[in-house]
Amino acid sequence: MSLEMSAENLASAVVTEAQENSKSSIDLKAESTLEKIEGTEAMSKRQRKKLMKQRQWEEQRDLRKKKRKEKRLKRKLERQSQLESSNEGSIRKRMHRDIVPSTLRLIIDCSFDSLMELKDVKKLHKQIQRCYAENRKALHPVQFYLTSHGGQLKDNMDETDKGWVNWKDIYIKSEHYSELIKKEDLVYLTSDSPDVLNELDESKAYVIGGLVDHNHHKGITYKRAQELGITHAQLPLGVFVKMNSRKVLAVNHVFEIILAYLEKRVWEEAFFTVLPPRKGAKPLHAITDACVCKLKDSEEVQDEVSDSD
Repeated sequence: MSLEMSAENLASAVVTEAQENSKSSIDLKAESTLEKIEGTEAMSKRQRKKLMKQRQWEEQRDLRKKKRKEKRLKRKLERQSQLESSNEGSIRKRMHRDIVPSTLRLIIDCSFDSLMELKDVKKLHKQIQRCYAENRKALHPVQFYLTSHGGQLKDNMDETDKGWVNWKDIYIKSEHYSELIKKEDLVYLTSDSPDVLNELDESKAYVIGGLVDHNHHKGITYKRAQELGITHAQLPLGVFVKMNSRKVLAVNHVFEIILAYLEKRVWEEAFFTVLPPRKGAKPLHAITDACVCKLKDSEEVQDEVSDSD
């Protein structure tokens, strides 16, 4: 009996001790949490700021990593861009070294200002801008003259393109070209001339009529050249090119063809480098070859028919 009582007492004591240990563990955790809360509350304002900054620093770790990656990529792209710019600069320098200015003088005669409406004067202005731009980047730039500059053209340039006064490598004159250059050096380029220009003489000054007329003043440049007793000629367009439209070209097209010829020294290449597709230009020799082939085919068919008879 006494043994049974002691066993029960022992079991009871063990359970009681376990309960007390569990309770004490819970009490310790609660005390620890309470201490943390109290510790935070007990912190000074400065300490709390410091703690917040530390937490923000840890939270933004991934964001900082991402930003560093973006910066590295940006620096890489900048280095590539600088390298490309350097290469382009080298190419431009090489091209600049290859440039050999021509002694040929190319004149746009602006003495037809009063014959044009303002809309056509504006078109001429754009064509002149194109000529200037093309001459600036040409391998063999010409001595570029703009003569009889005034009237509507000058007013339009003053209004819409004030920078023209700073244009380089161009002679813009109010005088007529005949006052600036000897008559024997002048050659007027006009599609109405019966004479064909086979070669360019770089000691000459070639004149292009600065006129956008839509056929209102047909043949006027040829008449002007005759009146002034100036040599005239047409580009050898009909020798190399078959066109759907008239052989009259825009001012900038004639100008660009001259520049292209000075570079390539072959008229056919110069024409097809410049002529716009809407002109329907085709090599004349290709058309001739096609006609010859058709003629041969026709003759062969006729021979076969004759043989069958």
